[in-house]
Amino acid sequence: MSEPLVTHLPFKAGLPPMGRYMRSLIKRRAFISEFARSELRGQNYGSVFGQLWLVLNPLLLSGVYFLLIFVIGGSSDATRFAHLTASLFLFYLVANSLTGGVKAITSGQRLILNTSFPRIMLPLSAVVISFLKFVPTLIVAFVIHIILGLPFSWQMLWAIPVLAIALLLATGLAILFSCINVYFRDISSMLPYMTRSLLYLSPVLYEASSVSESIKKFEIANPLFYLLDAWSQVMVYAEAPTLFSMLHALAFASGIFIIGTYFFLSRERDFAVRL
Repeated sequence: MSEPLVTHLPFKAGLPPMGRYMRSLIKRRAFISEFARSELRGQNYGSVFGQLWLVLNPLLLSGVYFLLIFVIGGSSDATRFAHLTASLFLFYLVANSLTGGVKAITSGQRLILNTSFPRIMLPLSAVVISFLKFVPTLIVAFVIHIILGLPFSWQMLWAIPVLAIALLLATGLAILFSCINVYFRDISSMLPYMTRSLLYLSPVLYEASSVSESIKKFEIANPLFYLLDAWSQVMVYAEAPTLFSMLHALAFASGIFIIGTYFFLSRERDFAVRL
């Protein structure tokens, strides 16, 4: 049987036929998984020491930050270390999706120029890679929780919807910035400073409850602030997150995902020219 003929029409901004696009994307879901796993193996995460580094890297980083907090603040406790560790793990799920997704299109130049497929698969693969890196750290977070003797309750099941919102946000950011990077290549150079600033502006090194009300009113513009606060309440204190935290995080994640996806799909056919 001969190969199907693919015709590339002149670019015109607008959404592709969504029904056919989604069917094509679903058919290639196995490719997304295998592509993500191959990228991990290429980064030496297929070995025992590579997988161990997935855990040691954020764990050592949280230890450094905890020591810094102890030296500057003069006192700290086990709960604060648990908050720092759990929040840092979730933060890096989003940050790794963003940094991996920003170059997903530009680094896949040859694949895009030679193969016809839904381009959104590439930033989606970056999110899958970040999630696979996150899973071992989630296990470590529970081990730390047990060692420190922190409480457990059924309220911790709220971690599932909080994690789902985090993945939605991570996917939206990866899709949005992968498209922006096609047109403005300098964005990838600025990204490390953006993620570091976001780390300091989010309740990772400190708890949201310690932020004064005059400052907290500005943190409402931070899409990660109430998401990480909800995650800390669930994973550290075994309490249900507040309704405001969940709605704030969901609104930001949904908005970024919708805007990013629309921008990506409407410009996707222009990528081959820009690359």
